[in-house]
Amino acid sequence: MFKSKISGIGKHVPENVITNFDLEKIMDTSNEWIVERTGIHERRFVTQPTGASDLALPACREAIQNAGIQNSDIDLIIVATTTPEHSFPGTSSFLQALLELPGVPTLDIRVQCSGFIYGLSIADQFIKTGQYRNILLVGVEVQSVGLNLTTEGRDIAVLFGDGAGAVIVSRSDDESQIFSTHLFGDGRFAKELWVDAPICDRSPRITPEMIAEGRHYPKMNGRQVFKHAISRFPEVIKTALDANSLTLNDIALVIPHQANQRITEAVTQRLEVPPEKVYSNIHRYGNTTGASIPLAMYDALSEQRFCKGDRIILAAFGSGFTWASALIKW
Repeated sequence: MFKSKISGIGKHVPENVITNFDLEKIMDTSNEWIVERTGIHERRFVTQPTGASDLALPACREAIQNAGIQNSDIDLIIVATTTPEHSFPGTSSFLQALLELPGVPTLDIRVQCSGFIYGLSIADQFIKTGQYRNILLVGVEVQSVGLNLTTEGRDIAVLFGDGAGAVIVSRSDDESQIFSTHLFGDGRFAKELWVDAPICDRSPRITPEMIAEGRHYPKMNGRQVFKHAISRFPEVIKTALDANSLTLNDIALVIPHQANQRITEAVTQRLEVPPEKVYSNIHRYGNTTGASIPLAMYDALSEQRFCKGDRIILAAFGSGFTWASALIKW
């Protein structure tokens, strides 16, 4: 059995910054309302037709360079995204073509906000069993083109942004390693945060009536999501600690999925840790779903919030409902 580690990391977000004041111009909302309820000040939106693989490519190149390997060293590509270019094939296929890696296996996972940690768990197992040595794992979202950017859709639209984060998961020959990953789900709540249409159990899958009713836009039961998130986040973090016989005193930083600053603050209080021990960058990017954890890792590392040898915990909760955690030694 081998050890795995994150050996490289990369990030890419669109240059186009959309502030809360910009949203005030197109819907009935305010900067104060958005900041108070979400903690978000701005987010990034693409400005031209951009697929998830296009947005991911610069982040992948940076991660590969940061890991000190070549494209040809990649054994597997895993992409976590809620916003693929097409129903099929997956975004990982298009990304593989952009990276010019014919023959390398590709895998898309659709676990929304928990997607990056689910992908990390999959990569971890492939490395530990010895089947692969270097795996490219990407979290990427192009959500702006799928939002209802009107007053009617504001509760969802103010939350989300576009971005990509990538890591290389490699066989470890030093003290750095992924100690454990922990995955959970409860499909009874699948319709509390979802997109109803297109509907794949009928023909046609989408109709003018569905579009007129806005069923192709995301819908969320905010109360249910908040209630479950503030319970599941601490629970899954404790699961990771207990599995490794550690306490929060042994952890340099907790990096949660950037869902909502109010959720992060509630989780921080329940964990009874100082705010500086739980990282947040949602004010800059909004909720980037599958990309939020690698983006937060990248920024936290750049800000020297953790360094070589530190233990960090990643945690996520989101649509599905799904939730997950990972404990890592950087």
